[in-house]
Order: sequence, then structure tokens, then C-alpha cells
Amino acid sequence: MNPMTRILLTAFLAITVAIGAGVYFSTRDGGSAPTSQAEGGPQVVRENSHRLSSAPDSDVTFVEFLDFECEGCRAAFPAVEQLRTQYGQQVNFVARYFPMPGHFNGERAARAVEAAAQQGQFEAMYKKMFETQDQWGEKQVPADDVFRGFATELGLDMAAWDEAYNAQATLDRIQEDVADGTALGVQGTPTFFLNGEQLQIQTYADLGTAIKEALSK
Repeated sequence: MNPMTRILLTAFLAITVAIGAGVYFSTRDGGSAPTSQAEGGPQVVRENSHRLSSAPDSDVTFVEFLDFECEGCRAAFPAVEQLRTQYGQQVNFVARYFPMPGHFNGERAARAVEAAAQQGQFEAMYKKMFETQDQWGEKQVPADDVFRGFATELGLDMAAWDEAYNAQATLDRIQEDVADGTALGVQGTPTFFLNGEQLQIQTYADLGTAIKEALSK
């Protein structure tokens, strides 16, 4: 093989490898693309989103993207519960998962709640997480057994809960919420939306003010 042929062959192989690598990373990235994009773009509320309160005759919808290990979400929890008590008959309240990467048990907590939701106990486990956050939050050890204990306390079918807790479909369901939130500009938790618009608030009292204004329109 003469020198020129060798140079051309080497260049050809280098280009082939580069193209192959490009296809691989493109395929890998495409495989992890948010499901919301494949389903017509991000949505603030989906048909399978979890409703804490439903007001069928109302077109006012309040949405929170939350992380069960987030201290800010825990601080907001009583305010949201008060709003539900006050406006639950007039406003649709929706909770969506958005576990933050920096929270060791945030995704585990979301999986625990979603596994409970599959047995009709979303709200009960949602409340349990915030009421007990100081027991398991901000710790760098897995809280799987703690969450399993909560499921037992709620009287859930534990075989079904265990299966759901560890299922890829459960994680996919959570990631669907994360994908929507990310595409909608959610950068931290809690982040609130009212009628599709992200709220910019200074205090939790601003949430009530925004709801009142929406109801008055």
C-alpha cells in the first residue's frame, strides 16, 4: 500500500468513526427526550396529572411543581392546604412532580407517592411526605424503608406498592412531569402556575390574591 493510499484510508476510517459516534449520541439523546415533546409539546396540566381538588364547573386551575424533599415546598404546604380549604369548590388544584437533582431522596419520595397513587392514595401519601419531611429529608441515606413504612401505615397492598415503587413505568411517569416543567421554564421548587401562567410571588399570600383575581374574571 503506497503512502497516499494509506493516508486516504486513514482519513476515511476517521470520518466513519466520527459519523458513527455522532449517530450514537444523537440516538442516545433522542431516546431520553422529554415525552412531552413527543406528545405535542409541554403542558401545564395533563389528563393524568394528579388532582388534589377538582371543581368540574370551574375553569380556574392552580398547579404546583414540587419536590417532596424541598424545604420550600414543605413551607408552602400549609398555605396550599389553606387555599384548598378556602377555594377547593371553585378551583382545580393540581400537583406535579419535580424532584431536584440535589435532593438525595427526592426522586424516591416521588416514586413512593406515585406508587400509592396507583392504589388511589395520592393525597394521603402526598400529605405524609410533607408532614414527615424532617424525619427523612436532607439525609444522604436511602429512605426506601421509611417510605415503605408509610405505605404500610396507609394500609396499601404492599406487594403491588413494592412492584410499582421499583417499576420503570413509575419513574417514566415522574419524568414526564419533570420534562413538562423543564420545558415550561421551571428551575426550582415550588413553582406555581395559575391558568397556564407561571406566578411570580413574594409571599404565599400572593397566591390567594392571584386566585381571587382569577375567580373574579
